[in-house]
Amino acid sequence: MSLWDVDKIEYVGREQGPQESLAFHYYDAERVVAGKKMKDWLRFGVAWWHTFNQELVDPFGVGTAQRGYYRYSDPMDQALAKVDYAFELFTKLGVEYFCFHDRDIAPEGDTLRETNANLDKVVDRIEGHMKSTGVKLLWNTSSLFTNPRFVSGAATSPFADIFAYAGGQLKKSLEIGKRLGAENYVFWGGREGYENLWNTQMKRETDHIARFFHLCADYADEIGFDAQFLIEPKPKEPTLHQYDFDAATAIEFLRANDLTDVFKLNLEGNHANLAGHTYQHEIRVARESGFLGSLDANQGDKLIGWDMDEFPTDLYETVAVMWEVLAAGGIGPHGGLNFDAKPRRTSFYAEDLFRTHVAGMDAYAAGLLVAAKMHEDKYIENLQDERYSSYDSGIGKQIEDGTVTSLAQLEDYAIDKPQSELIEATKSDHLESVKATVNNYMVDALSE
Repeated sequence: MSLWDVDKIEYVGREQGPQESLAFHYYDAERVVAGKKMKDWLRFGVAWWHTFNQELVDPFGVGTAQRGYYRYSDPMDQALAKVDYAFELFTKLGVEYFCFHDRDIAPEGDTLRETNANLDKVVDRIEGHMKSTGVKLLWNTSSLFTNPRFVSGAATSPFADIFAYAGGQLKKSLEIGKRLGAENYVFWGGREGYENLWNTQMKRETDHIARFFHLCADYADEIGFDAQFLIEPKPKEPTLHQYDFDAATAIEFLRANDLTDVFKLNLEGNHANLAGHTYQHEIRVARESGFLGSLDANQGDKLIGWDMDEFPTDLYETVAVMWEVLAAGGIGPHGGLNFDAKPRRTSFYAEDLFRTHVAGMDAYAAGLLVAAKMHEDKYIENLQDERYSSYDSGIGKQIEDGTVTSLAQLEDYAIDKPQSELIEATKSDHLESVKATVNNYMVDALSE
């Protein structure tokens, strides 16, 4: 019996015109692009928390979402029913991965022991569906931010009992990840930051969270859980300041605390915007530093200053993201594109869960097609090579290869050069032309 009144989503191409009709216009899972199938470049995942737990509330109103499993009043009955609904949605979308926080999938009991027992019952059902469908766990994580006990953080909490509880919670979460074959394990420090510096010992807190990460890595080794560990940066919200502010901050933290061989980064578009960056910037920082692990697919709103978690539909951004992914050869060793996104409050029908995912999957598939054409033509690569060509010979090459060892050598080279020669050495970026060319690629690649 079908739980969702929606048929399996099929690829129809552009034959049916531009209007979306619960079908894929660009995402053709088996199509080979740049040497890989689309599904292998994109590795789409569904986020349990937004897709099945988000009731579409906002600060000014109760939830509007219409979901079949709401008819179950008992929290455990509803949690188990969500598993059945979830895997039917995965298979009808053709998505091969999903992600969850531990507290997304099962209600808490009064004690950690009771909560773990609830988790075991739900994980039993998840495991059964994974075996029957072949859908895999891209990553799991632990919610160390929702319960009031984490009001002042978890691993950075000033209260030792909370640190200890967080460790116990993580132990179970890592065991679940191993049992379900998670390819990654994510740490998002939702409240690992501060509200006010006057009552905060920053170094002590960051030392504590570094110790926490080492304990988690040690336990993963102990139980043979070899998933890639990931940190997900976010600058603020819900706290005033979070310690994993952005990609560069998180990478420096890993380097300072001997964690570079354990962690990479899980990056999110909306979080990048909150940090004052583009999504492409954050991915570029991680890629060029060797820390690109996995990606969350969402977008924010330029007019609204908080974490909107909209489904991604901005083609310019998806092209930029997929250009970086192609340059990296893939989304990390085990990464994927997890839809950490929710429908808008006005998109409340059950079928809107399918429509939103279709929109996001098509947007990233289109981004892949455009980025692949740009890579094939080496447009960006040639553009960048030309811009930095002065470092391929002469004084530039000597600077890069270390032949120049003193400022005196640079002075000797530059001291008698007239200003006219220095001005001539600079070249126009033709920046507007570059942006127009990217736009042209978007039109041309999607018209083929």
